[in-house]
This record gives sequence, C-alpha cells and structure tokens, in this order.
Amino acid sequence: MQNGARRQRRRRPLFPRSPEPLPREDEAANEKVHLVSQPAEEHRALRGALYSVLFCASFPQPCEMNKHNVAIPSQRGSGHPDPVFPKFRIYGGLIPGVEPDLLGENIYLVLFIIALRICNCFLVQTSFVPDEYWQSLEVAHHMVFNYGYLTWEWTERLRGYTYPLIFASIYKILHLLGKDSVHLLIWIPRLAQALLSAIADLRLYSLMKQLENQQVAQWVLCSWFTWYCCTRTLTNTMETVLTIIALFYYPLEGSKSMNSVKYSSLVALAFIIRPTAVIPWIPLLFRHFWQEQRKLDLILHQFLPVGFVTLSLSLIIDRIFFGQWTLVQYNFLKFNVLQDLGSFYGSHPWHWYFSQGFPAVLGTHLPFFIHGCFLAPKRYRIFLVTVLWTLLVYSMLSHKEFRFIYPVLPFCMVFCGYSLNNLKTWKKPALSFLFLSNMLLALYTGLVHQRGTLDVMTNIQELSYNNASVSSASVLMMMPCHSTPYYSHVHYPLPMRFLQCPPDLTGKTDYLVEADMFYLNPLKWLYMEFQNDSSLPTHLIIFSVLEEEISPFLISNNYERTAVLFHTHFPESRTGSHIYVYERKLKGKLNQR
Repeated sequence: MQNGARRQRRRRPLFPRSPEPLPREDEAANEKVHLVSQPAEEHRALRGALYSVLFCASFPQPCEMNKHNVAIPSQRGSGHPDPVFPKFRIYGGLIPGVEPDLLGENIYLVLFIIALRICNCFLVQTSFVPDEYWQSLEVAHHMVFNYGYLTWEWTERLRGYTYPLIFASIYKILHLLGKDSVHLLIWIPRLAQALLSAIADLRLYSLMKQLENQQVAQWVLCSWFTWYCCTRTLTNTMETVLTIIALFYYPLEGSKSMNSVKYSSLVALAFIIRPTAVIPWIPLLFRHFWQEQRKLDLILHQFLPVGFVTLSLSLIIDRIFFGQWTLVQYNFLKFNVLQDLGSFYGSHPWHWYFSQGFPAVLGTHLPFFIHGCFLAPKRYRIFLVTVLWTLLVYSMLSHKEFRFIYPVLPFCMVFCGYSLNNLKTWKKPALSFLFLSNMLLALYTGLVHQRGTLDVMTNIQELSYNNASVSSASVLMMMPCHSTPYYSHVHYPLPMRFLQCPPDLTGKTDYLVEADMFYLNPLKWLYMEFQNDSSLPTHLIIFSVLEEEISPFLISNNYERTAVLFHTHFPESRTGSHIYVYERKLKGKLNQR
C-alpha cells in the first residue's frame, strides 16, 4: 500500500502548475505514455472554438500544448487566457497510432472550416460584378465546349488564360465523365474556389497563432465581406487567397513557417492571374530586401528564378490559347494603370476608398481596426503600411470598386483581432454587436440583394431544355451590359443577345456603346432594330423600370409577361427592383412554354 502511494505521488499530473519543460530523465518515459483526450474536454473546447470562427464567439478556459503534446496552462500574450484546439496523440483511441493533424492544424478544425466554406458557397446566391462570370466561367466554357462569349478584353488580349484554365480543367473532367449538367457547371467551380478559400483561412489562422496566440487568431476570420466574396469565381478572390497563403510563408518576426521561395512563388502566381496583385506586396518585398543580409543571393537565387518560371508558364499558356506570343500582364497594366481607360466604366473622386470603399468593406469592424492600429506591436506596422499604400495607389486610378481592395482585408483583420483580444469591460457587448451585424450583412447580401440576375437564368435553362420549340426560341436581354451570366449558366447553344458596351480604343470623343444608344431612346431603338417580325426574339428580359417606356412595342408585337423575379431593394436608374420575362405569343396559337 505504501509502495503504491509513493508511485502515485511520483506520477506527473496531466495539467502541471508550471509550463517549464519536463526533466530530461522523464522525456523518454513521457514518449511511452499513452495519452487519450478526454471526450468532454475535447468536445467543449472544439465546440467553443468552432463557433468563434463562424461569427465571433467565446472559448472555454484554455490551455496550450508543450513539445510533448501535454496540456499546460497558457503563458502567452499579455496574461490573457490562450484558448487552444487540443492537439493530442492517440495510441489506444479510435485511430491507433495516428495524430489527428491536417495542414498543421487540428483535423476537426480543418474539416469545420471546409464545411463552413461549403455552406458559405451555397448561401451566396446573388450576383456581385459581371467579372465573376464573364472573365472566368464564360471563358472556360468557350475553351471546353467551343461556344460562349469572349468579351473585348480577350480580343484585345488584356486577360490571361491561367485562371480560367482552372475551371476549364473542371469542365473537361465533367465532360469526359458525362456529368456536364448545367447545375454542376455552375456549382463545382464555386465549390473549388470555396475549398481554396478554406485553405487560406487556415493559413491565416495558423500565422496569427504563431505570431500571437489562438485568442487573437480566432477573430481574424470573421468578416461579412469575406463571406460575400470568398466563394465567387473572381480573379480578386484568387488574388486574396494567394496573398494570404503567401503571407503565411513571408519572413515575419515570430513566424515559424517562413520560406522565401514559397511566398515569392505565390506572389508571382497572383501577379500572373491579376497583375495589380503586386501592389500590396511592394512594401512587403522592399522590407524583405532591406532586412535580408544576403541581398544578391535573394535576388539571383530566389526572386529571379521564381519570376522566370511563372512568367514562362503564363506565356506558354497564353500562346496556346491566343495563338501568338502575348504578355497579357503588360497589356493589363497599360490599359488599367498607365492609360487609365478603366474610367470608361465609371469614375469616382480620389477619396472614394477612404470615405466609402474601405469603410464599407470593413463594415462594423472599422472601429476595432482603428483601435487595433494603436495597440498592435511595432512588427505589425508593415501591415498598416501595406493597407495605406494599397489604398493610396488605387485612389490615383479613376475607376474604383470595392473588390479591388479585398486583398488587404486580411491585413486589416489582424488589427481587429488584436483589438478584440485586448478588450476588457466591453468585450461581450462588442462581440454580440459584431456577431449580429456581420451575420445580417452576410445573409442579406448573400441571399437577397441582387439575386434576380441569377434567378432569371433558371427561366432560360427551362426554355432550353423543356421547350418543345427550342429550335426557334431566342432571347434578348435589354439590361445594362453583362448584367447576367451567359452560356456558362445555360450550357445550350440557344440564340441569345445582350446590349454590348466595349470601350472606344480609337480616341473618339462622341463614342457611344450600344447600351448607351439603347437607353437614350429605348422605343426608337427597338423599332429601328426589329423592322421585320421574323427578326423579333421570342423572349425579352428587362428590368421593371423599363416596362412602361417600351410598353407600346410590347403590346404591338404580342409580348406577354410570363415571369416576375425580385432583384433588389435598392433600384437605380437602369436597374429596377424586379426583372420581367416577356414571351411573344404567335397569332392564332399559343406557344408552349
């Protein structure tokens, strides 16, 4: 009995009072200990952590793991508890001899993040900007199925085929498997983008866990704008994904994953996909070069080889599909930056990003971002410099959009996380406020605002696949150009037409695109365009604001409204609150729909 009591006193407790490492003589013995996580503790920690990743919740009383994977009280940060996703070894558990670890994180966290982004994908059913279809999916559809519409950017070779090639590969696989249904062509590319965004989420979380602790890391993933954009097939989304993953390998003080070749390769790939991706990285690259002791080696043995390989890959891909050697990155920068011809699609005052764009993207995180800028350590100043530099550079361009500054949002969330981690008395009200505001914004913009232009494609799909007279059907979309997706969301060579709006590249002062000419006098344009009944389309798609103005044409040509679709609560001059579908009824008989 006494010997048993002595053995019990010598046994090391599961949660020691001191975080100091185990004595050397006990290390070998500790490696032989069969540690099995306690289900209640494991599930409680995981449940709290997963909820916080979704929309700012709280962790249970935390701990951290030493190098032996033994739980010890956290000593990181400024004395605050440091929650953790318990990471343990299982030798006699459900998976003997296998550590539940994936991408450097707890496998349950990884699976949850992936599941979250998949749900995110299906809960975003609205349109944002035309480029998410016309510069990716439509191009990929044309590459694989040999029909589709290529916009003027492709005839002028301003865009590269590297990004659409990802989705073209998916389309080709589905086609070879005989599974190229229109629904799979729409959702599989978005699910692929969601998976990439989930990997970026995990890398950002891991980075902040290395630089600070899990308490800070948990807050950097909660943004309504990330929810709104991260599953869309936009080059800006891919640019942001590559920026985050590259940041994980960037040489920052306190980072354990720095790798110059990996991060520079990812930056180069982002530049190939969207040349303006280099803008946020200019301060970061200069910082790395300034602090690097072997500067010549960095340039000659890392940056130059990486740049040569990625640029060569881009040139080869574009040579295959354009049929000639083309440096699209130069054409893109020349058009959008040097010549600033993007202003053809709208211009804003220089301060727009500071007064409207940036506050809207940050949303209710803005006060926490400002607070975090004052609290964050000096090593994060480079992040703030990157944000300000990017906003200043984009402010010099006339054409401005919210999505252009999406890649700097992860930098901003670092400061927001630091602010939330250091809140004391107002922490719970602040978290509740962020939870409600971000959830409402995410759900409204993802499920309600601007959904009509996607819903109407279902009507066109039904026209293509369920109409007995589909061979004679045709569609005219009398809407602002590129309002809806096109053949990538129909997957049938149905005759369709939309109002075009290519910019003038010849320098004419009185140049008007087809869409502008139409909206100057819609009724006159229709009568001039369709002088013979035989040329009339069988279906018209319009916004509700146009119906009254063209009603004489609709009545005289026997068009009847067959569908009404909600679009937005905030109609504009050419964009109505609803979308109307009109079908032409032939005299003497009724067309089957």
